[in-house]
Amino acid sequence: MDGENRRKTLLDLLAAAEEPLSGSALAKKLGVSRQVIVQDIALLRATNRDILSTARGYLLYTPHSTRRNRCFMVSHTTEQIADELNTIVDLGGKVLDVIVTHPIYGSITVNLIISSRRDVQEFVHKIETKQTKPLKELTDDIHYHTVEAESEEVLDSIEKALAEKKYLLS
Repeated sequence: MDGENRRKTLLDLLAAAEEPLSGSALAKKLGVSRQVIVQDIALLRATNRDILSTARGYLLYTPHSTRRNRCFMVSHTTEQIADELNTIVDLGGKVLDVIVTHPIYGSITVNLIISSRRDVQEFVHKIETKQTKPLKELTDDIHYHTVEAESEEVLDSIEKALAEKKYLLS
């Protein structure tokens, strides 16, 4: 398969996917190396394709969604990460990212794309098994999440729940 057809197939696979697809899985499916997939993704982005890279893989997205976004400033312990994220997804939110404001490096944003309890479990498992520290530890646990939901009412209920659990900072 030539590069142009491979990239068209790659876009079709991403469009049909409901969850991010890893570079390795795409490479295997298309019979190429992971590096070829990385290069194809870069070429597709250069042609204004909206492809998001997450820790779990690539995702095609529509930037002009009818969904609503809100950024929440939160703080909690590392042991409370799962509870915070589950609170958001259980109420219908999708956690798009985590943002910290570092005194030296400035704003650091990492895409998360967490929309289910399974995603939360996988994220927390990676933190535990990779023996790494969450970004929030760089800023005394204070961080932000951009949350997407179907409506302002859903975002209001998420905000209320986070406040009740004392995770929300004003």
